[in-house]
Parts: sequence; C-alpha cells; structure tokens
Amino acid sequence: MASRSDPYGVKSFNKQVATNVYEQVHHVSRDKRGQVMGTRGGFRGCTVWFTGLSGAGKTTISFALEEYLCHRGIPSYSLDGDNLRKGLNKNLGFTQEDREENIRRVSEVSKLFADGGVVCLTSFISPYAKDRDQARKVHEDNGLKFFEIYVDTSLDVCESRDVKGLYKKARAGLIKGFTGIDSKYEAPERPDLVIHGGKDGIDICVQDVVKLLQAHEIIPQSAVESVKELFVPADKVEIARQEAEALPCLNITKLDTQWLQVLSEGWASPLNGFMREEEFLQCQHFGCLLDVSTDTTSINGTVNALRRKVQNIRGMTNQSVPIVLPVSTEDKERLQAADAFALSYEGKRLAILRNPEFYEHRKEERCCRQWGTNHPDHPYIKMVHESGDWLAGGDIEVLEKIIWNDGLEEYRLTPNQLRARFNKMGADAVFAFQLRNPIHNGHALLMQDTKKTLLKRGYKKPVLLLHPLGGWTKADDVPLHIRMKQHHAVMDEGVLDPASTVLAIFPSPMMYAGPTEVQWHAKARMATGAHFYIVGRDPAGMPHPDKTKDLYEHTHGRKVLTMAPGLTQLEIIPFRVAAYNTKKKSMEFFDPEKKEEFDFISGTRMRKIARAGENPPTGFMAPKAWTVLVDYYTSLAKQ
Repeated sequence: MASRSDPYGVKSFNKQVATNVYEQVHHVSRDKRGQVMGTRGGFRGCTVWFTGLSGAGKTTISFALEEYLCHRGIPSYSLDGDNLRKGLNKNLGFTQEDREENIRRVSEVSKLFADGGVVCLTSFISPYAKDRDQARKVHEDNGLKFFEIYVDTSLDVCESRDVKGLYKKARAGLIKGFTGIDSKYEAPERPDLVIHGGKDGIDICVQDVVKLLQAHEIIPQSAVESVKELFVPADKVEIARQEAEALPCLNITKLDTQWLQVLSEGWASPLNGFMREEEFLQCQHFGCLLDVSTDTTSINGTVNALRRKVQNIRGMTNQSVPIVLPVSTEDKERLQAADAFALSYEGKRLAILRNPEFYEHRKEERCCRQWGTNHPDHPYIKMVHESGDWLAGGDIEVLEKIIWNDGLEEYRLTPNQLRARFNKMGADAVFAFQLRNPIHNGHALLMQDTKKTLLKRGYKKPVLLLHPLGGWTKADDVPLHIRMKQHHAVMDEGVLDPASTVLAIFPSPMMYAGPTEVQWHAKARMATGAHFYIVGRDPAGMPHPDKTKDLYEHTHGRKVLTMAPGLTQLEIIPFRVAAYNTKKKSMEFFDPEKKEEFDFISGTRMRKIARAGENPPTGFMAPKAWTVLVDYYTSLAKQ
C-alpha cells in the first residue's frame, strides 16, 4: 500500500510480491519467430538503448532508425520516455526512486519486445549508470542482445534546442531535479557506441547505429544503405593499369561498357561485377539477389549445398534484370584458363575481371523470362541473340570513371556524388522521376504535385531528382543530348524549380522490359538515397513488335512496384493521368466527370506536330522546350 514517503508504492515494485507465480515457456521458439517476423529471415530481437541529456536527439534518431529498419522489412518499435509516461508509467514522477522504477519497467517491456523478435529502440535520459547496467543484465540474462548508445550532445546544444522549454523552466527554478541543471547525468563509461547528435546529421547517426547492428548480425548486408563502388583505390591505379596492360584482353561493346559503368559506380550494389551463374539464376527466377550467410558449406554434393544456402538466407536485394557479359566461344576458350583478364573498349583498357566463371548464355530462356517474349524484332532481344553464346561472370576492378566525351559529363553523377549533392542542399526527402522522353506539362504537373504533397506531410526541403536514362535506347527515341537540352529549357522557364531540382543522367541502357525493368529503375535510384519514386503510365514499355498492341499492360508497372520484394524503403508515387484541359488551356489531372473538356495528346501526335514545325496547344509544353523539339525534328527532315 502507498505511504506518504512512498506515494506510489514504487519501492515495492522492485520486489517480487506475488506468490505462486511460475514462468511459462513459449511454444514458439525465437528461430520460428525470426522466420515469420518481417520480410527477412532470422531472429533479430534486441534492444538499442539511447541515453543522453534532454534535447540530445535520442527520440529523433530513434524514430529515424525505426523508419529505416521497418522500410527494410526489419520489425522495430520505438519506446519513447514521454509516451510511456502518458500510459504505463503515468503514476511515476521524477524523484530518484521514480526514475529508477521508470527505467526498470522500460527494461522489462523492451526485453519482451526483443524476445518477440523486434528491434526495440528506447529513448530515455536514464541518467543513472546502475539503472542502465541493470537493463543490460535483464536482457543478457535472457540471452538477448543489448546495445547502449550514448547520444553525446553538449549541454549548450541541448539547451539551445530546448524544444519543450524545459531548460528555461529549470534555469528559472520552476522545475527541480532537472538532469544536467541541478541533477547529475552519469555518462556511460563503456557504451557500445557514441554518436554526436550536436555535430552529425540524423542520417549519419542512423548509419552509425546500422553499422553497429550489422557488425553484430542483427541487420543483414542487404539491408544496409551503402553504395558499393568498384573502382580501384586511387593510390593503386597505376599498379592496376600496368597489370591490365599485361593481362589477356577481352574487347567489349559500347553496350557492355555502359553496363560496366553501371556496376562501377554502384548502381547495382551489392554486385561485385558481372553476374556469375548463381547470381544470374537468382535474378532470372527470383528477381532478386540472396544475402546468404558465409558459413555455408557443401554437403554431399551441389544440390544439398544449395539447400543449405536456402536455410541460411538472411535477406535479399531486388535485382530484376541480369547484368551480364556475353562472350563468343572463341573468346571463352581463349580466356577460360586465365585467373584474370582486362576489359577493353575502343582500344582502351578499362577494367580487370578476376576469377572468371563462364556459363552458357541460354538466350531464348533469358528473353522469355526477362521480356515475356522472344520476338526477334524487339530491339534489345535482337541484340541478345546477336551476342555471344557464353556469359562471363567475375569480380571487376575499374581503373577510373568511364567518360564518354559528349559534353554531358557534368550530369553523370554517381550515387555517392548525388548523395553529397542532396546533403549539401539540405534535402530531407528526395523524390526521383525516371524518364526517357521529353517533358511536357503533364509530367511537370505530377512532379509539382508530389512536391506539394511532401510539404504537406511535414518535409521541409523535398528535392526532385530529374533522372533521364542515358544509356542505349532504340533508334526512334529522342537522343540524350536533345532531351537534356529540352529538360534544361523546362527548368529555365520555371516549370520545374531549379533550386530544388537536380538534373542528372542515369547511365543504364534501356531494355524495354516493362514491369520487370521498372523494378531495376526504382532499385537503382535507392542507391542515391531517394525516398520516393514517381512511376509513369507505361514504364519501360513499348508497342508490341508486331504493331498490334502495347507489349505490356500500362498499369502493371505501377502495380508491380508496390508489391516488389526488396523495394520497401521506397514509397511509390503512382501515376495520375494528366490531359490537356481545353477550357483552362493547361495540363490538368483528368476528371472523368468532365471528360468532354479534355484532349489526350499522344506521343505520336506530339511528334507529328513537332515535325510539321507547328505549335501545340497553349499550356501543353514550355515554349522554349517545344522549340528544342521542333529544331530536332526539323534537322531530321533535312537529313
């Protein structure tokens, strides 16, 4: 019963009062929970305990980490000090005894979350070392991992933030026993990690914790937001170049070189090079790469070894299209005994491929799986059938960034360069728009509307990644340099805000593989740190080669993206149909109730108007951008 000196009966909470209480053993094991919790196999239950002064950034970092983990299929939950004091701990004050009881309860609750397979994130000042040590003991006594994270933010910084006005009240004597002012905070002597909430940004702090959890096998490699560049370190380039000159050489095509650029810059992370057969099979049959634990060993032959690997899958990465290197039979026989060989394009040695693995290029099967057709008139399928009968997989080391000398290099930003650009701009959300065609005001409307939506959701500085595809495209598509000029004109006229837009080139070739390929387009943008992806009406689609219909149903790309494994960290912004409103003389989102007011201007019709040197309806496209297209089609007519 409560007393005056102990009004809440807190002291008794630390004792086992109830009798005839027996622990009940769960029928469901932690391993079984690990199989069904989240989208990644393996038990990950643990507690990440953030401690630090009020205003240090504990809750902000905890909530950002929770979002990061949940978006990657890892169940997590944040326990916040204020939230618990409104419910479970609402009968506790801020005396030393009450604070001890507060932390004791949180320790027990977080232990239950962890035992359930959840990564439990706690954000509590927890000023006393003995309470935090007890929290650790509660977990470790039950075989659960516990990580003490010290958010080391100076008192000056915390006081300058003072979001809740508590420091001001404490300084005025209105709050007694306030940690850091008139109550001591015992900083951890040996925390598992120290993060500097007053110096480093939220993303850096989150990644520091992610690296810790990865090191302790809580988070699989496939869930870590990292870019795997495949360049030779700067201080070893000259040695590698000399080695490349001495190695046997494989001459590769322009298309192969574009894929080499994609790999080298980290767009296809975590690939180490052109796909080996096992990676190719995972891509073709599962649409993803499996993150398999490294202790896998062969038991009684290959089939059992593969079964063992399935049991040790810790995660996966979406990879819907194969990135492979076709070689001829002649080249395969010439190089198959080599431990390494150089890759050369137009007489220049670009990279070294190590530990090569050659396997059959089953072209018909590949095409049917990737495109859903083997039609010989599909432009990329045609190139597949004209390529080598073997595929060479292996780790690559690229000597330097691949340059095309076409005057557009300033726009060819790598994922890491884009991340740095967004960070410099202070972006708190990045939304990407993939395109291979000129921009009209309907496209711009969708991008403008996305920005407005993100601002309404509380983001302060959403940034658009305008990211035209810059690799191979079919002959009748508008060339890259014309598209870039047209995109610039759109920005120059203020249709898109240059201050919050980054125009860059995505180096991937275009495959016209519909919903299969659109997953690749989205996955690659994740490497830039993009949070949102705008998907178009018929992404990566084209007319059927027999001219009877479209090759893919135009809504399937959007639908597939919302379900695709390994893309949960991206929020998909669905395409909204825009058409020309003849009354308002502008592009508007289509309203079926007023369909008589709308005119759908197709790409074919747009090109016909441009070839004729005429102007489209006012408001369809920025005038300067339209002039770029007219000039291009006029030049074609002269040729």
